[in-house]
Amino acid sequence: MRLLAARFIAILFLVIPGVVACFGFLKMKDALFVYFSEFGNDAITPDFEWLTFLLGFVMFFAGAGFIGGWIFFRDRKRNYVAPRFKQKRPRPPKPQA
Repeated sequence: MRLLAARFIAILFLVIPGVVACFGFLKMKDALFVYFSEFGNDAITPDFEWLTFLLGFVMFFAGAGFIGGWIFFRDRKRNYVAPRFKQKRPRPPKPQA
């Protein structure tokens, strides 16, 4: 039962940032859609919702960055990454003469 709870918590650590990234993408999309759809209405002047767009931008890149970082460090631990991304091992000190 303990392993099942640990796996469920691990899934939540990936699902929550994924939902945040999706919600951020939708906020950016909605801000752009509202701005371009207001061009057809002559009664109002189009106004871009900067705060909504920037909030969506931050949410999207925070969620996507968390998931990308998690995948990168998992692959680094399992040695699946290219040599340039592997952790650098410190050189042993030179013997003094």
